Amino acid sequence: MDEQLQGNFLSKRLVVALGAMISCALWGSAFPFVQIGYALWQIPASDSWTQVLFAGCRFIIAGLLVILIGSILEHRVLLPRRQALPVICKISLFQTVLQYVFFYIGLAHTTGVKGAIIIGSNVFFAILISCLIFRHEKLTARKIIGCLIGFSGIVLVNMSGSALDLNISFLGDGFVLLSTIAYSYAAGLMKRHAQAEDPVLLSGYQFLLGGAAMVLISLLGGGRLTAPSWASAGVLLYLGFLSAAAYTIWSLLLKFNPVSQVSVYGFMNPMFGTIFSTLILREEGLFRPATALALALVCLGIWIVNRVPAQAEVPASQGPPSKP
Repeated sequence: MDEQLQGNFLSKRLVVALGAMISCALWGSAFPFVQIGYALWQIPASDSWTQVLFAGCRFIIAGLLVILIGSILEHRVLLPRRQALPVICKISLFQTVLQYVFFYIGLAHTTGVKGAIIIGSNVFFAILISCLIFRHEKLTARKIIGCLIGFSGIVLVNMSGSALDLNISFLGDGFVLLSTIAYSYAAGLMKRHAQAEDPVLLSGYQFLLGGAAMVLISLLGGGRLTAPSWASAGVLLYLGFLSAAAYTIWSLLLKFNPVSQVSVYGFMNPMFGTIFSTLILREEGLFRPATALALALVCLGIWIVNRVPAQAEVPASQGPPSKP
C-alpha cells in the first residue's frame, strides 16, 4: 500500500480505536499467559533472572515472527539499512531491555497492586515525553484531564479490596517506575524514527536485538530454564506472537497519529488483563462493581483525549521529523 494511502487509512479515528484496542487486548492476554508460562516452565515468583530469560526468549520469537511476516508481505527479506542500526539499538535498549529488566526485578520487590498502579502511569509519561522532550505535539489541559480520569480507573480496579501500603522501595517501586519511563521514551523514539524507517522492520529487529541482550544478561545473572514440553513451548510461542502483533500495530499507529491519541488507549491494558485473568485463570475481579466503574472512567478518559476533531492536531508525520 502507498504510504500516503496507508497514512490516510491509519489516521481514521475508528481505525486508531480498533487497532489500539486489538493491541491492548493482545497485551492484556499476556497477564494470564505469563502466569501459565511460569507454571509450565517451573519458574518461581522469586526468580527474577529466569523470568528475564523467559521474556528474552519470548522477544526473540517476536522479532523473528515480525521479520518473517513482514518479509512475506513485502515480497523481500527485511534487512535494515546501515543508518537504521543505531536507531534499532536505541529503540531496543529502551523498549525491550531496560523496560523489562527493570520491570521483572522491580515487580519481585513490590506488591502487585502498587506495581499495576505504577505501570498504569505509563500513559502520562508517554504523553509528557512526546510533548516536552520530542516536541511531537502540544501538552494541553484536555490531555492532562483525560489522563487523570483514565488513571483513576486503573487505581480503582487495582485497589478494590486491596490494601495499598505507603512503604516505597527503590529496588521495587523505583525500578517499576523506571520501566514505565523506558517504555514511554521508546514510544517517542518510535514516533520520531518511523517517519524515515519502516516501523515493521524497526519492531522486528529491536525485538530480536533486545531479546538476545536479555537472554545474555539473564544467563550471566544465573537464569535457567527447564526442558520445554509441547504445552510450555506453545505458551511461549503465543506470547511471542502477541508481542509481535500488538507492538507492530501500535508502531504503525504511532507513525501516523499523535502519541497522545494512541497511548491513551494503554489504560485498557490492565482492564483486558482483568478480563482475561477472570476468564482464563478464574480469578475474581471482572464482576465487581468497582471494575465496571473503572472501565467507565478509562473509556471517559480516552474519549476526552480524543474528542477534538482530527484536523485540530496534525500528526507529526505530515511535517518534517523532529531534530535529534
